[in-house]
Amino acid sequence: MRAIVVTDQAAGTAGMKLVERPEPPAAINDVIVQVHASGFTWDELTWPSTWTDRLGRDRTPVIPGQELAGVVTALGYGTTGLSVGQRVFGVTDSYRDGTLAEYVAVEARNLAPLPGDIDFTVGASVAMPGLTAWQGLFEHGRLRPGQSVLVHGAAGAVGSMVTQLAREAGGYVIGTGRAAHRQTALHFGAQEFVDLENDALEDVGPVDLVFDVLGGDIAKRSAGVIRPGGTLVTIAGPAEARPADGLAVDFVVVSDRAQLSEIVQRVRDGRLRTNIGTVSALDDAVATFNATERRAGKTIIRVHP
Repeated sequence: MRAIVVTDQAAGTAGMKLVERPEPPAAINDVIVQVHASGFTWDELTWPSTWTDRLGRDRTPVIPGQELAGVVTALGYGTTGLSVGQRVFGVTDSYRDGTLAEYVAVEARNLAPLPGDIDFTVGASVAMPGLTAWQGLFEHGRLRPGQSVLVHGAAGAVGSMVTQLAREAGGYVIGTGRAAHRQTALHFGAQEFVDLENDALEDVGPVDLVFDVLGGDIAKRSAGVIRPGGTLVTIAGPAEARPADGLAVDFVVVSDRAQLSEIVQRVRDGRLRTNIGTVSALDDAVATFNATERRAGKTIIRVHP
């Protein structure tokens, strides 16, 4: 099968190569999926799990990519809940070879059925951002109706999902980003927008919840705009500060079939809109990931036409 592989962590996306690789076998509780569309998270090549196994041993060459939509072609021993020929989408284990390939082996529990009226490109684009937003808002942030939410990167793939889900749940959403991102953030439902290049973050607030995707100084300063007892949720690593009498939670997203089903139902009925930027073929993936211009929205690779 054709697949993108990486072998040199220092090279980043410039070290990506399109090569021939053996098709993966199906282990116990696995399914083999013919990948129709794959997503790629921009900082995935900085994650330790991309390069080593759970015992810290080198596992290169590695096939990156964690987000997928495709069709089940084989079942491993003991696999239940899915069937051959079924359309599925979801997120793979970051310690295993990924989805920038024609076939991938995935634990069945990491996948959910993809309805026939949802395009594979859409399925791949909502899996990781949708789960990240869902878990950050509802599991870790415990968002309740009437609460205010400050969403960093509100025009991005994750931030736009956070904005929409928070609005649906009855939250008041303040988005942040660069000035050029204002209209996109408002388009996805932000009720206010803070230009982080020109506006004072400290003038915001107090808010009940901050959803951070940036880390660093922005995350640290964000703790100061949260009302006492509020929550800072981040996917950018441990926070350097936490709100007064409140919580600072950094988390790593996990796949969840029930949550994926909730997310895709919202896409079907129009409550949740995707934020797809660039769609490229597998043959063009390396060039796409190494483009010099900044790309808005989620980049999706169409693996199987």
